[in-house]
Amino acid sequence: MRVDFYATLRQIVGTKTVDFPLPDGSTIGHLLEEVFFRYPAMRSELLDDEGQLYGHVHVLVNGRGVPYLENIMNTVIHIGDTISIFPAVGGG
Repeated sequence: MRVDFYATLRQIVGTKTVDFPLPDGSTIGHLLEEVFFRYPAMRSELLDDEGQLYGHVHVLVNGRGVPYLENIMNTVIHIGDTISIFPAVGGG
């Protein structure tokens, strides 16, 4: 699965796009576990103490936020889906 990282998360992974060797039909949860395995610092950036995505973190599948998908973290993703992960960016 190809994942695009934005803002401060790029500093952790060192690039914009990273490929993760997951089979077609994996879930968002599986993908995030692979992200955490490869980049342990991401866990504290993305998840709270209960293991839930922080409200300010946005994980998108084909432009739709994971909290709005029918199966949330159990949503099945496919090769060719566009996955984007980014923290909220403040400004004014």
